Amino acid sequence: MAELEQHEGEQDIEKKIEETRQRFKNEFLQGSIDKYDSRDVERLEKDDALVEGYLQWRIYVIDDALKMIDESLQWRKEYGLNDLTESSIPKWMFETGAVYLHGYDKEGNKLFWFKVKLHVKDTKTIIDKKKYIAFWLEQYAKKEPGMPLTVVFDMTESGLSNIDMEFVKYVINCFKVYYPKFLSKMIIVDMPWIMNAAWKIVRSWLGPEAISKLKFASKSEVQGFIDPEYLPPHMGGTDPFKYSYPPLPDDDFQTPICENGPIVSEDEMESKEGETESKDALESSFNSEVAVKPKKVNFLEDSLRTEDYEKGDMNSRTKGARKPLSTFKGLLLDVSPAEELSFGSGETEKKSLIILSNVTKNQVAFKVRTTAPEKYRVKPSSSSCDPGASVDIVVSLHGGSQASPQDRFLVMAAEMDNAVSQELSQFWKEVPKTKVMEHRLRCHVLESVKRQTLPPLRDSPVETGTNGQQELNSALLRLTTCNARMEQKLNTCLWVQKVIIGLVLVLVGLNLMCLHVLSASQQPS
Repeated sequence: MAELEQHEGEQDIEKKIEETRQRFKNEFLQGSIDKYDSRDVERLEKDDALVEGYLQWRIYVIDDALKMIDESLQWRKEYGLNDLTESSIPKWMFETGAVYLHGYDKEGNKLFWFKVKLHVKDTKTIIDKKKYIAFWLEQYAKKEPGMPLTVVFDMTESGLSNIDMEFVKYVINCFKVYYPKFLSKMIIVDMPWIMNAAWKIVRSWLGPEAISKLKFASKSEVQGFIDPEYLPPHMGGTDPFKYSYPPLPDDDFQTPICENGPIVSEDEMESKEGETESKDALESSFNSEVAVKPKKVNFLEDSLRTEDYEKGDMNSRTKGARKPLSTFKGLLLDVSPAEELSFGSGETEKKSLIILSNVTKNQVAFKVRTTAPEKYRVKPSSSSCDPGASVDIVVSLHGGSQASPQDRFLVMAAEMDNAVSQELSQFWKEVPKTKVMEHRLRCHVLESVKRQTLPPLRDSPVETGTNGQQELNSALLRLTTCNARMEQKLNTCLWVQKVIIGLVLVLVGLNLMCLHVLSASQQPS
């Protein structure tokens, strides 16, 4: 029943996506083709996830989503985002370190840092600053499509001279209109009390769909959102990271650990495999008994046995691995899952499967890298895929390691023109970066892991824990709703109070005028 409802829900979404596209074409595109960049229009026609992002952010109201798409595409053309490169931004902006991407919050979302004290209001450079923000967001959107960001405004040592309301409004619009579903939350850290009025205005700009994402935190409270390993020392963290340019900082993806140990390099791996095979062959020749009679060889039978063995080996490796449910459509490879690998603490939750499908007419080389090579075993971590074929990659947790939302995987792929005559190690050394397809995956930690940190409950731990979690969620929801209502009533009371004070002042003024008129009339002429 649940699967039927889910299927019907997916069909409804598909209908809304198609209706949105058709209405955009009829109502916005006709007679105004030059209004948008043709590349953005083409992407809108092909990318279902992009259209769904606009719909979801506007609660599936097509009229509102169309207005958002229109505004977003006009902005992209105005700022030339499809042609925006690092060289088109003034170099000094990168060197200041006022804005950069680094680290993750507790939910695994990338952190987008704004060092407010390094920002100075200047009308001459405002356009370049807006392009600078757009550059960072566009780079992130290409590297990790669909992955949300957590914006951190570090207001340490900042003052009124650092607050540029026009710039802040632009940053909010970037997440509110131009990049739907990108904002996980916006954390304002260590805000001076003198800026309270300014941030009340900011709250009104966010709108109802994003107001819950605004968080105010002191230096001690920010650790409730971000672990100390990704916080700078002045926030009580242990992160030694210091922004530098060049190069632009990025995730530290490394070669993962294969099933038998770490891979130092592809060349060394191949040489070690050759040595192992030679050694095994030598040992088997000494240990095996001498055959009295020569054995007949059936090549067809041997080849069938080899295929059966390979299938059995593959089945044994993929057994228990979590199957992907979504697919990212790439230029060279389709990657399943599309966004994240799921891991838990149970025996059936320690493996995840990545399926790569070659959609080209040539052989495609691939390799998988990770930010936590000591935690994971990846097999195969580097190989090639024939045209139209698929490859199953098993990613498993090593030993007692636990997956973290901060862990990332990078799938790299490149088309091989002369695959027969070229070794993989040499190919990766020579292939230009412009021809390499990259797709990033993050880790999703299943609820079973999170529940381990909770104290054991009496009676039935599973059922009671689930019911307790639901009751807690509903209680928190009621509390949030109650707080919102109280805040609204408080604002109304304050407004009424101001009106009453104004009326009292008017009455006092009128009384004083009356007294003055009476005293003037009683004086003898």
